[in-house]
Amino acid sequence: MNIENLIKNKNAKIVDVRTPNEFCVGCVEGSVNIPLNELPYRIDEIKEMNSPVILCCASGIRSKIATDIVQQHSIECYNGGSWLDVVGFIN
Repeated sequence: MNIENLIKNKNAKIVDVRTPNEFCVGCVEGSVNIPLNELPYRIDEIKEMNSPVILCCASGIRSKIATDIVQQHSIECYNGGSWLDVVGFIN
């Protein structure tokens, strides 16, 4: 299943890895903010989501790094790129 279908069918959790300040300016409705620098310490929180995870950020660079980190823990995850791209899949 591709990212767009996961998002449209609400079969995945969206995790935004931007800073809290960036997240407050705008975000995907229903997404969870776990800043990239906190991600390694919050892996259990992601595991508890019990669904595929789509990671997003401002441009896709941090979400790529986050995807690499999360995949190391055998969690199904995808790099959603920019949070604005993810919003586009919802609408």
